[in-house]
Amino acid sequence: MDLGIAGKRALVTASSKGLGRGCAEALAAAGVELVLNARGAEALEQTAAAIREAQDVPVTAVAADITTAEGQALVLAAAGDVDILVTNAGGPPPGLWSDWDREDFIAALDANMLAPIALMKAQLPGMIDRGWGRVVNITSVSVKAPVPVLGLSNSARAGLTGYVAGTSRQVAPYGVTINNLLPGIHATDRAVSLDAGVAKQEGITQEEAQAQRLATIPARAYGQPEDFGAACAFLCSQQARFIVGQNILLDGGATNLSM
Repeated sequence: MDLGIAGKRALVTASSKGLGRGCAEALAAAGVELVLNARGAEALEQTAAAIREAQDVPVTAVAADITTAEGQALVLAAAGDVDILVTNAGGPPPGLWSDWDREDFIAALDANMLAPIALMKAQLPGMIDRGWGRVVNITSVSVKAPVPVLGLSNSARAGLTGYVAGTSRQVAPYGVTINNLLPGIHATDRAVSLDAGVAKQEGITQEEAQAQRLATIPARAYGQPEDFGAACAFLCSQQARFIVGQNILLDGGATNLSM
């Protein structure tokens, strides 16, 4: 399918690896010019070079911490006006309710709620003026079904979801769509970290922890970044113009919701 977005310009944050990279690669395959961001300069440059070689599209790499005001300013200055914005940031660590203090919640909000909002506020006016834009926020399945050990993530991502619910409907008349992708477990560093946490807590091996999690996924597999990227690219397409303010699960059927 021709997504109709060749020649568009996209900013994808936390895109040196994992789900962010999957989104960047899928957009590049559709002919989209990229501005990539991550904290680690070496991995980011490697990803940028690989995408340039594979897809022959312009790729700009900006190493910065997108969860900080300084990092956001640096990335936005390099990106300029973009047609597509994909926000992403690593989730906060798992734990128990008793583990977290105010500072932990502030850090989670900065990374997983306030940073995406800041990027949207910076880019939405230009999209509105041009009469076209796509925003995809990578959030979490915990928005639909909160995960007990991910209280920090549950809280921050639920706040972002509430913001998007209203904002997406305010900008839709101008040809701008905002949607959220809610990943379940994918084969990324985040999955390794979560499985390690379960292994430590239950006194089992990492392989046993992974087997336990796989048993809860009807697809009996972790998702792949390229599949996630394909869904992201479609939400950024011309054909997705009527998808507004949605929270779309990509979890292999693990979350059983009646509505």
